[in-house]
Amino acid sequence: MVSLLEAIGRGNYKINSFYEIGADPELDEFMESYCEVLRRYKEELSKPFDEAATFLSSIESQLSSLCKGTLTKMFDYGSADEPAGTSEEELSCAEVEASESQETTGVSSQEQNLKGMLMRKYSAHLSNLRKEFLKNRKKGKLPKDARTTLLDWWNHHYRWPYPTEEEKAKLSEITGLDQKQINNWFINQRKRHWKPSEDMRFPRMDGVSGDPGTPPNMLWYCW
Repeated sequence: MVSLLEAIGRGNYKINSFYEIGADPELDEFMESYCEVLRRYKEELSKPFDEAATFLSSIESQLSSLCKGTLTKMFDYGSADEPAGTSEEELSCAEVEASESQETTGVSSQEQNLKGMLMRKYSAHLSNLRKEFLKNRKKGKLPKDARTTLLDWWNHHYRWPYPTEEEKAKLSEITGLDQKQINNWFINQRKRHWKPSEDMRFPRMDGVSGDPGTPPNMLWYCW
């Protein structure tokens, strides 16, 4: 085979322009082997590229799913900085995989298998990323409806914005917030937007409100 290539290189090997397959079995065998080598090289080079492209597509879909619906909600929330919980943090890996499975229409079975393998391998990490993303996004923003309800109560009780335990329980039931969130909201709201009027000069013993923001041992009586 080497001598054949050397002969071709020196120009001493006559090549018939009308060469037919089978006329030179040795050359045919060489070309078949050479084509097979090229085919294998192509497969080896294409495989990591195809896997990388598929993985990139999977990650892009994951990030799109993670961010879907959160950016628009962030602009709908009010300007208060109270901490608020979110049920979205409880999204499980299975739910992430379920949302991904809806986007596999038209994808080949090989890509689906690869995608499933990647999901099984990285779903826990993606779920953690989602939780971190939700924790870091606009911390303290209460849902718009809940904040509106709290502001309504605030406006009706502006002279003495210290809800009782019963009132806090009622607000918690209406807004879906826990009492810690409600307490934090009223504490921040009073610090920023409320000052006792001049006629609140007579202290009385506490017991009307268990609000952590209430001054210790006394409340100011509102005439």
